[in-house]
Amino acid sequence: MNIKEASEQTGVSSAAIRYYEKESLIPPIDRTEVGNRDIDDRILRRIRFVTQMRAAGMSIESLRRYIQLFDAQEDNTKEQKAILKEQLAVMEEKRDDLQAAIDHLNYKLNHFYDHMETTEAELRELERQHQAKLEQED
Repeated sequence: MNIKEASEQTGVSSAAIRYYEKESLIPPIDRTEVGNRDIDDRILRRIRFVTQMRAAGMSIESLRRYIQLFDAQEDNTKEQKAILKEQLAVMEEKRDDLQAAIDHLNYKLNHFYDHMETTEAELRELERQHQAKLEQED
C-alpha cells in the first residue's frame, strides 16, 4: 500500500510516517519501480508500535535506542526492559502528579464554602490593601 493508505489505516499522518523513517524509528520502506513507498504489514506494525510508545511518553531518543536493541542480532532483553521500566517510572510520576492536582481540585470543590470563600476574601483584602498603598505613594 502507499503512504496515504498507510496513513489512513494507522491514523498517523504521511508526514509522521516519513519522519519515523528518516529518524530510523521504522525500517527503510521498500519502494515501487516509480519510487513510491510500498508499505507492508511489517511497516504498519512498526508504525503502530512507535505510535503507542510515543503515546506512552517515550522520547524519540529512547525509542530509537529501544528499536536499535530490538533490531540487533544479539539478545538485548535486559536493556530493552530497562528502557521500558524507566519509561514506566516516568509515566507513573506524571500520573501521580496529575492525581495530586485532581485531589487538590476535589478538595477545593468539596470545601468551597468553608475554604475557598475565606481564602478568596483574604486575597481580595490583600489586593485592596496593596491598591491603597499604591494610591498613598502617588
